[in-house]
Amino acid sequence: MAEKRLSADTISFTAGTSSVKKGETLLDTVNNILSMKVDMVVMRHSASGAPHFLAKHIPAAIINAGDGINEHPTQGLLDALSMKEKLGQLEGLKVAIIGDIMHSRVAMSNIYLLKKMGAEVMVAGPPTLIPTYMKEAFGVEVEYDLRKALQWCDVANVLRIQLERQNQVLFSSLREYSLAYGINRRLLDSLHKEIVIMHPGPINRGVELDSDVADSGQSIILQQVENGVAVRMAALYLLAGREQ
Repeated sequence: MAEKRLSADTISFTAGTSSVKKGETLLDTVNNILSMKVDMVVMRHSASGAPHFLAKHIPAAIINAGDGINEHPTQGLLDALSMKEKLGQLEGLKVAIIGDIMHSRVAMSNIYLLKKMGAEVMVAGPPTLIPTYMKEAFGVEVEYDLRKALQWCDVANVLRIQLERQNQVLFSSLREYSLAYGINRRLLDSLHKEIVIMHPGPINRGVELDSDVADSGQSIILQQVENGVAVRMAALYLLAGREQ
């Protein structure tokens, strides 16, 4: 939608139905596309670092739309914009990122951006879903108690449990996860403070968020979606004007 609103001509390309599946390398495939005089590549790839690899080998501008469990930069930008619109500033803001930290590219981009802008960041969730190096490597607080994390924060950015990326059992069931780390109306009301609820989507309703939270006045999830279009339009516009 961001591309179309800027009047760009777009080509959709999926590796699963392309020559990549027949053995062609990623670099060959993209070079073939560039031979059709493509100016920009918006790339989502299952391999961490794939967009960075291509950026070293091809002249077109590349926007990382998510690479493996590494980063999702435009999601970080739209999340930050949504927080700033709602609360006025990012500096000094306390943001808890809750859920499947280990498999989340959204978490990493949020941490990098929010720390750079002066916010305080905490990651919260089950010990099996939070890498042991988070505090030392990224300077964030780590909390395994959901209530303590919510009492601490101004904003709770709640992540989806990414079962498709988990190659081992990290908790017994979704019901157990929901009981220990799901956010419901009763829990929020017991905090005696109002926090902002965010989610990068798609939401697993009844797992990480109940519907009466996701659809409440504390939620800015739909504002995130709206800001996502604007942020991606801005990224496309800025990169389209750069010197090759």
